[in-house]
Amino acid sequence: MTRLLPGLASLAGRYDVILCDVWGVIHNGLSAFQKAAGALSRIRAMGGKVVLMTNSPNPSRIVEAQLGRLSVSREAYDAIVSSGDVTVSLLIERMGAGIFQIGPVEETALFAEVLALRGEAPRLVPLKQAQFVLCIGLADPWRETPEDYDAILAAMRARRLELICANPDIVVEDGGKLFYCAGAIAERYAAAGGKVIQAGKPYAPIYARALELARGPGNNIIDRSRVLVIGDAMHTDIKGAHLQGFDSLFVTSGIHRKELHGGAKDASLDAAAFRQFLEASDFAPTAALPELVW
Repeated sequence: MTRLLPGLASLAGRYDVILCDVWGVIHNGLSAFQKAAGALSRIRAMGGKVVLMTNSPNPSRIVEAQLGRLSVSREAYDAIVSSGDVTVSLLIERMGAGIFQIGPVEETALFAEVLALRGEAPRLVPLKQAQFVLCIGLADPWRETPEDYDAILAAMRARRLELICANPDIVVEDGGKLFYCAGAIAERYAAAGGKVIQAGKPYAPIYARALELARGPGNNIIDRSRVLVIGDAMHTDIKGAHLQGFDSLFVTSGIHRKELHGGAKDASLDAAAFRQFLEASDFAPTAALPELVW
């Protein structure tokens, strides 16, 4: 049974490591949720480790800079791992191969990171010359839908090209609006029989890297029963916790707010809607609360 909690304090002392989502839990793209940052700071003050985990296709240094611009206190977390970090490793493994990019042309942070680490930038080529495809997102997420990429996906499938998805999120909220992410295209390609490598949640590599950061120097052993995952997306955050065997805390007012709270701003959680929501899934969070507060 999923427990409904008033705040994170209800779980204080039960966990040594918190793996916390960023977008939808700590900020909404335009403003930070200071109560969430405060709750994480309290955990750290009690001796817990907090690693932020995000499906952002940007390297973690860029995520940290964004958090700073939104005035999220550095005391709220020990480290950050992003889907972009995992993607950089995948690009380095394939250095020299021709890449076709799906996504905004101005999104070059991943390539700059590879250049900084290896002294050589990835080689971008047209689709006909590509040896694999990198999907960062939709080129214009405010106007396009995943269906707009069907012709490209068909051409990729005909050549049996591997797709690296730099952001497994299907949708994300930005200032109260939802838009499609790279995961929506990757999901469509996989459904058509294409091979997809996912860099972020809910897949194992990003969790392994997060635990390495939480462990720190030395051979400190982390008790997996004392790891808590916090997130607002059932498809990535809560599913990832389930697959990794971690407890989870579901924030209901994130991307699922409309179906769980209704359309009105600041509406309370609809208990009946929440029950139906959980019954429709093959897994459930350990606990839930409307927003991350202490």
